[in-house]
Amino acid sequence: QVTLVESGGGLVQAGGSLRLSCAASGRTFSNYAMGWFRQAPGKEREFVAAIRRSSERTLYADIVKGRFTMSRDNAKKTVALQMNSLKPEDTAVYYCSADTRWGLGSSSPTDYNVWGQGTKVTVSS
Repeated sequence: QVTLVESGGGLVQAGGSLRLSCAASGRTFSNYAMGWFRQAPGKEREFVAAIRRSSERTLYADIVKGRFTMSRDNAKKTVALQMNSLKPEDTAVYYCSADTRWGLGSSSPTDYNVWGQGTKVTVSS
């Protein structure tokens, strides 16, 4: 049984930074690919970033590339999303996710089988 708990959301002004964290349970965390997705009000959930099991590949959505950085610490069973130069359009609930089956680190939400409860990020203009 794998559970994910996000933290670090909040209110920030445009141009500011936030760091989201996701703590995972499970003995084989290092085998999971991890992803971050977000969902704004009235919109579908969208891909933000993903990382493979040993950080050998990190994938970013074009709209966050160069501003967001995803990392993982397998010893601590955590992943982080450093978000810089935030824009009002980054406002959303951010979800941490785990792919415990394929380890692809893809951009498709259907590849992820475990989800956290989400943490809200609000960027004011």
